[in-house]
Amino acid sequence: MEAVCVARRRGRDRSHELERLAELAGEASADAAVAMEVREGDLAEAPPAPAPPDLTAAAFFDVDNTMMMGASIFHLARGLAARKFVTTSDMMRFAWQQLKFRVGGREDKDSIRSAREGMLSFVAGRTVDEMVAVSEEIYDELMADKIWAGTRALAQMHIDAGQRVWLVTATPVELAAVISRRLGLTGALGTVAESNDGVYTGRLVGDLLHGRAKAHAVRALAAREGLNLRRCSAYSDSSNDIPMLSVVGTAVAVNPDTGLREVARARGWEIRDFRTGRKAAKIGVPSVLGAGAVAGAVAAGIAYRRR
Repeated sequence: MEAVCVARRRGRDRSHELERLAELAGEASADAAVAMEVREGDLAEAPPAPAPPDLTAAAFFDVDNTMMMGASIFHLARGLAARKFVTTSDMMRFAWQQLKFRVGGREDKDSIRSAREGMLSFVAGRTVDEMVAVSEEIYDELMADKIWAGTRALAQMHIDAGQRVWLVTATPVELAAVISRRLGLTGALGTVAESNDGVYTGRLVGDLLHGRAKAHAVRALAAREGLNLRRCSAYSDSSNDIPMLSVVGTAVAVNPDTGLREVARARGWEIRDFRTGRKAAKIGVPSVLGAGAVAGAVAAGIAYRRR
């Protein structure tokens, strides 16, 4: 009996520690997203908004198998291997994980832990500026042609309604920000690697932005940006992202795995599948944004102009 009690206590302690790390990862990701948005606004003149800004609604998109075919971290690994950032054995391991991910569309604990360790080996001792520059090159070479046109159209729909759009991904926040810029989105929430004086230490701030950490990040960003989560939307392919999908008012399953498809049907969430020709990328605004969100965008825009 005593051994059982000890095991349960250790399990609770472990669960609390994982939750603490997830919350820390989410807070760090939100801070990084806001900081990047401010810096980019200072560096370049923002293009005119296509619609009045809706200040309290936004959309959050997962990346891997939702916005992009395959896993961004493995495309990154492939690009880094070509630049001698990683070894041949590392690349073989990542290639095998990418194959499993592309075929099954699911993430498991071993692959997530391996991706975490691999990402730290990528960046330790490198500079943040170097990683940003390399990420730009790798996106253009390996990722640009893997964007799902249907999902990108969904994101554009929110932008056209005057809403902000963020990516939410376990991939490094620097790469996530590059993808966001290339797609013309607002910004990105991603895994934050610790750095001192612009050089990566080889440690993460918290943990990977994965599972519950994504939900923490969305909540943290909403608090910083003044968003009403009931008026926000979220999109993902994975049952691992159910915590994130559950914190917003409108959840949409995109290219869903079996677990997410079942949950989406049970909860009445919309399902979009762009993996076959059966589903056209024809977007109807009322089906995702909702009439209330569109009306809110107009009202928010009027109030913004009056101020």
